[in-house]
Amino acid sequence: MQFGKRWGILALALILTPAALPAQDTTNQQQQTQPQAQTTQQTPAERSEVLRQAQERVRARRRVRVQQIIQDTYTHKYEVYGGSGYLRFTPGPHLQHLNEVAWNAGFTDYFRGKIGITADFRGYYGTAFTYINQYQVFNPSISQYTFLGGPQARLVMHQRWAASANALVGFGHGNFSTNTGGLPGTLIGLYPDGTVFNLSIGAPIDYNLGPTFAIRLTPNYLMTNYGSSIQNNLGFNAGVVWRFGRQ
Repeated sequence: MQFGKRWGILALALILTPAALPAQDTTNQQQQTQPQAQTTQQTPAERSEVLRQAQERVRARRRVRVQQIIQDTYTHKYEVYGGSGYLRFTPGPHLQHLNEVAWNAGFTDYFRGKIGITADFRGYYGTAFTYINQYQVFNPSISQYTFLGGPQARLVMHQRWAASANALVGFGHGNFSTNTGGLPGTLIGLYPDGTVFNLSIGAPIDYNLGPTFAIRLTPNYLMTNYGSSIQNNLGFNAGVVWRFGRQ
């Protein structure tokens, strides 16, 4: 009887042992998984730091792209520009100012980085308002042309816009008697026709459409010397710029 009872207890232990093992394994797995889940959770400060680092990487890549665009834009050696313009001009020593419309074209060679040499050409056209005179010549059309050259420097260079400055000297030719019916313009108060010294100081401002093309506005001062007197004239030129010959 004791022998049979021992075999019965042994059989019962063998039956119960497999059922207990999975429960123990499941408990162990839960105990192992819980610390892992706890280690993967981040605090708000850690999440904020991760986001900050990601944003900094994005900004760094953007700065690199912008710097590359700036380099591609302003390492071109040559610029060709052209467009129209406006000038407030005095056609005679005692006549009132008039508005002249203009065309403008030029070329710049940046032979030393930001420093270049510019050749500039302009034509101005307007109608003078003369006083009552015995010759019955009123509102004659006048014109003048400038041929200038000098240094130009890039001062501010950004991705979208840039600013430069130039100082140009040369000569200008004024036609004040071409629309007076052969009458000398000096008889109705105009300056005499002639070729005189000219000086221009300008500040080209570019809005970039891309590395090679831009829209340019150039406020400028133009000094002329017609009739042995100095004329201080203000105006502007507006047009487009094409850059080429990247160094």
